[in-house]
Amino acid sequence: MEVRFDGHCFGCGPLNEEGLQLKFVPGPEGSVAEFVVPPRFQSWSGMAHGGVVALLLDEAVGWAAWHAGHPGVTGRLQVSFRRPLKLGEPVRVVGKVENVRRSLVYASAYVESRDDGSRIADATATLMAVETHVDAELGGAHGPAAEGTRGLGD
Repeated sequence: MEVRFDGHCFGCGPLNEEGLQLKFVPGPEGSVAEFVVPPRFQSWSGMAHGGVVALLLDEAVGWAAWHAGHPGVTGRLQVSFRRPLKLGEPVRVVGKVENVRRSLVYASAYVESRDDGSRIADATATLMAVETHVDAELGGAHGPAAEGTRGLGD
């Protein structure tokens, strides 16, 4: 499978004005982003929709795989919600690769409050390695692994 990043990803695309525009940075803990959920993603009063929380986790495992040099698409994402995410609450999203076997990447992620460090949700995931192409003008927007084509066989 081959995929192309054109900047319009709902989770991380810098060109998607309606999306989250998450920016993950590689670090010792894995790939990390900070985010505050805006009111337009409300579910119950004052709470973010669980699908948005799942999206944060999906992006975290995808970026962890990317930063580790094993880009992939999510085949399975198992989410455990620990508590509701409040609208306007600043969070930290962290993803890391746990293992790579052949064309499968096993990763984990969590969302925690930046205020008190409490865990909001966590996930485990299996990604399938893919060949990726990043539009040249967006290379820098997609992080360090964006040099040319990466994926299967790298």
